[in-house]
Amino acid sequence: MTKQDIEIKTQDGTAKARLFRPAAPAKAGVILYMDIFGPRPALDLMAERLAEHDYAVLAPDLFYRSVPYGPFDPKTAFGDDKTRAQLTALSGGTTQGMTIRDGAAFLDALTAEGIDGPVGVVGYCMGGARALNAAASYPDRIVAAASFHGGNLASDAADSPHRKAASIKARVYVGVAGVDRSFPPEQSARLAEALRIAEVDHTIENYVGVGHGWCVKDHSVYDEVGAERHWKRLLTFFGETLG
Repeated sequence: MTKQDIEIKTQDGTAKARLFRPAAPAKAGVILYMDIFGPRPALDLMAERLAEHDYAVLAPDLFYRSVPYGPFDPKTAFGDDKTRAQLTALSGGTTQGMTIRDGAAFLDALTAEGIDGPVGVVGYCMGGARALNAAASYPDRIVAAASFHGGNLASDAADSPHRKAASIKARVYVGVAGVDRSFPPEQSARLAEALRIAEVDHTIENYVGVGHGWCVKDHSVYDEVGAERHWKRLLTFFGETLG
């Protein structure tokens, strides 16, 4: 496995990203949509694990318009007024529309690296909604979209992913934290209804007993058993859709 820092030209500037390549020829490309705490070693480890299963993984900095920022410690960041305000400003200032536009550049970056077939996307926390919106916006390229502890997947907002369900051609997997204020049961039901009406092949699975952020090792609520279950589901999902 190799790791390469690259720069991606977008409509709004230049996004830094890391590309993780497997030792063997890549079966497919995957875009990893980060959580609110930004690129860091914990996410690198997750990208590396996917690369070990022969996927070429692109992990872009979605907050590139606001550099420099951070770094943030996920265990303490929301307990501090200053860092909480910074995180809120970063996530709120990087709209769904911005990340949707960036998706074209991210896909082009994979193509430029010789990875030009079907693509999978996976997002965590705020990245979950962005992964689903990417699938809706680039249906000819993205064939698998996964979200884990994604927030506001079916909110009242105009850019909520459930509103674009009819444009999704990918298979969808949504892993839900047992208790998650950012994705309460009524949103889960709304998302399920939208995907079913749109005839999207989908699974929404509830991970009972884990909290928002359980998949990522540096989170205070990291749950090893739940995280390994997430890996089993994700790798099976990508194996069935991406080869």
